[in-house]
Amino acid sequence: MRRFVRSVRQFRSAFRHRGEHVYSWLPKRPSNSGDRNLVFLHNLSYNADFCRCRQPPCMISRALFAVAAKVNTGDVERAGPLVEYERRIAAGELVDGDSCQVGTLRELQRLYNELVESADACRLDRYAASEKAGRSRWLWSRFMPQSSHSPVKGLYLYGGVGTGKTMLMDLFFDQLPCNWRKMRIHFHDFMLSVHSRLQKHRGVEDPLEVVAGEISDEAILLCLDEFMVTDVADALILNRLFRHLFNNGSILVSTSNRAPDKLYEGGLQRDLFLPFISTLKERCVAHEIGSSTDYRKLTSAEQGFYFIGEDLSDLLKQKFDQLIGEQAAGLQEVEVVMGRKLQVPLGANGCAYFPFEELCDKPLGAADYFGLCKSFHTLALEGVPIFGLHNRTAAYRFVTLVDVMYENKARLMCTAEGTPFELFERIVTISDAQHMAPRTSSRSRKNDDFDLCVDNELGFAKDRTISRLTEMNSREYLEHHAAMLAEK
Repeated sequence: MRRFVRSVRQFRSAFRHRGEHVYSWLPKRPSNSGDRNLVFLHNLSYNADFCRCRQPPCMISRALFAVAAKVNTGDVERAGPLVEYERRIAAGELVDGDSCQVGTLRELQRLYNELVESADACRLDRYAASEKAGRSRWLWSRFMPQSSHSPVKGLYLYGGVGTGKTMLMDLFFDQLPCNWRKMRIHFHDFMLSVHSRLQKHRGVEDPLEVVAGEISDEAILLCLDEFMVTDVADALILNRLFRHLFNNGSILVSTSNRAPDKLYEGGLQRDLFLPFISTLKERCVAHEIGSSTDYRKLTSAEQGFYFIGEDLSDLLKQKFDQLIGEQAAGLQEVEVVMGRKLQVPLGANGCAYFPFEELCDKPLGAADYFGLCKSFHTLALEGVPIFGLHNRTAAYRFVTLVDVMYENKARLMCTAEGTPFELFERIVTISDAQHMAPRTSSRSRKNDDFDLCVDNELGFAKDRTISRLTEMNSREYLEHHAAMLAEK
């Protein structure tokens, strides 16, 4: 009975919000950033038989209510991430439960239950929520300043690489009702979107407030994967951006390799970033995933397309030619964010070929790599070097490149000077450097740590990159990639 009453209330609020016109209730075509599941409801408005209906409004209302019952039933079947996790283990889709993962799932289940109970107070229903644009919200706030924190706190999950953080968050996200205002996005992609929106609102007194208004209009629940702050520009705007978002009622669920207090450690002007950490800890419950198991390395890791050694460019080009088939590779150009262009030395049949220097020694970033992955499903990268102090910047770009490719399920084919572990062996954190064996008189400083790079952010990020490179060259990953291509 409660479910029935909740459905009636949702549709009554939807009709009140849309006006007296019955047909005007039907949702607009969802934008690219909207929920794919809304396509189902959108298609109803283009059903020929439905639109030709000449029944009285009460009969149409019953038809709409029948649709609502189906949608509601679909949501009722979703009992939450912990129940779904246990179902997948019983079905053999996941390995036996890790106690650390189960503990994290209890936190996610608690949050899920709180959100379901407080959905109205949190304004999660996209049909009942206001449709004021971000700029209109900003103009209105000039006259009526207001703050509306969500009654539910978010969740900040952090832990080592390969502990299943992304899988657990995706499991949580997939259990959320389809009609909620929600967004699941990689942190790199999220910040690119923020910077792009800021460009659009240049000249406004507080463009961050407008951007926050737009984001919270689109999604109250933000699920950000791989929260990692390395860029000073991002660090300087995060505090104000999230202060506006939280004031608009946004709820944050994120994953990270770093504890909140360790974010942007040692970064430029970190004192200006510290208020964000305080805000994050105030609006989110921080939970550590303490598993020592790297699940990515449990896959059947093989050499795959990762070739170790010198003078292997001929082999890489031979493999590249095999992948592109009869198509002729040539110079191509892809468009990335804000109209910028990225030149691809060789591209054909969804495959791109780059010398390492072209991608990681030039001033490129996540936006360029995202643009690349939208146009090419496979990247051949020639000559990945051992990283150290002399090429630290290139190491940062390579870490970002691997993150973007992994997030987009792209295939990497490369030649390298060493194994993934050997590539980053000279990159250490401050703590690692302090625990390294002291030099003896027979070992000179020059020979001992000539190219040692002490960098906290890179030192933490390297473990994730090593783990992802291992998985990307596993049989399972490559078979999944081949299956994706076959479906296109």
